[in-house]
Amino acid sequence: MRFLHTSDWHLGQNFMGKSRIEEHKAFLFWLLNTIKENNIDVLLVSGDIFDTGTPPNYALELYYNFLKQLSQVNSLNTTIITAGNHDSVSTLKAPKQLLEALNVHVVVNGDEDENIIIPIKEPLIENAETKAIVCAVPFLRDSVIRQSLAGETVSDKEKLANNGIKAYYEKAYNKAKEINSNIPIIAMGHLTTVGGRTSESERDIYIGGTLDIGGDYLANMFDYVALGHLHINQRIGNEHVRYSGSPIPLSFSESKNTQKVNLVTINDSADENVKVEELEVPLTKKLQVIKGDLETIKKELKAIEDKTTWIEVHIKDDNPMFANTEIRELATKLELIILAVKIEKSEKQLRAKELKAISLDELSVQEVFEKRLDLEEIENSEFKEQLSQTFNEVVSNLHESEQI
Repeated sequence: MRFLHTSDWHLGQNFMGKSRIEEHKAFLFWLLNTIKENNIDVLLVSGDIFDTGTPPNYALELYYNFLKQLSQVNSLNTTIITAGNHDSVSTLKAPKQLLEALNVHVVVNGDEDENIIIPIKEPLIENAETKAIVCAVPFLRDSVIRQSLAGETVSDKEKLANNGIKAYYEKAYNKAKEINSNIPIIAMGHLTTVGGRTSESERDIYIGGTLDIGGDYLANMFDYVALGHLHINQRIGNEHVRYSGSPIPLSFSESKNTQKVNLVTINDSADENVKVEELEVPLTKKLQVIKGDLETIKKELKAIEDKTTWIEVHIKDDNPMFANTEIRELATKLELIILAVKIEKSEKQLRAKELKAISLDELSVQEVFEKRLDLEEIENSEFKEQLSQTFNEVVSNLHESEQI
């Protein structure tokens, strides 16, 4: 059987005031053709379908149109989508039953009311034999983790998260074995594992940041583990425990990465049961980071041929403010797109206040609002969450109007 593992699409991302819609359109078009060309049986999408809990309408349209096109691919048996920490449970859950008619299984929170054990059978065959089992584990929120540790009291939240998630995977694995212990069992997940390489665009999603869960722990149970959350394509200690990474670079820290998806072939042969091939996603929009003093940066700007490149500049100069002005004027003359200019924090000439300052270029609109909320020290967490949701809806409506 052939599985295609992808994650972290972040549809609807607004990147320093720039939409990623054309990049996402190109990726989904490429993904659809890749599924057809490689006769993929199962598509696994391991979380963070959308960038925010209130995605703009154009992002929802991209998502639904893609799933509709998937239903017309003859080779594709099943599509399994799990929620990530960026995804809204209600947004993904709303069309869940309708999508099942298209053989698309959506798992949003993995609580007791939701079936995460998905048998993969030959399509269009009555009483078909189960060929593999997928344990579709989404991003596990605190309430679900506590359910998996029923009867235990753990005061330390970090330990609770580790133990709860481990218990959840063990329970899922044992349920899958009860169905059939002689066929491949695949797991999905959305979390940070020990040894995983991170970039600047991921958030810590559990107390303590990195969980005490490594590739060996998951590898001992499952034949393949399809992970999401980290944006760099990588294996975690074992050939069959992998992150697919994001299909487009989501921050300038990812500008030198090669974006990929994983093509996983599971054979009956004991010699090579699981084979993983990394497929490179074509780059639609180049992100480039330029560092140095004024003259170095000017020289590198003049060497850029692709005028659509998005550029981040790091200035290390005796007079950084003057250099900033010079660089922006040159970029305008060269018709280049500079999205952010950062002044190296090591400059002795900068005042202490400037050293601590955060450029608005570095923050999303939502992050600016969250920082403003933090200053208010609002004790009512529900009210604070409601304010954030209302603000996100306003931003989403604004972005939507910009697309018209």
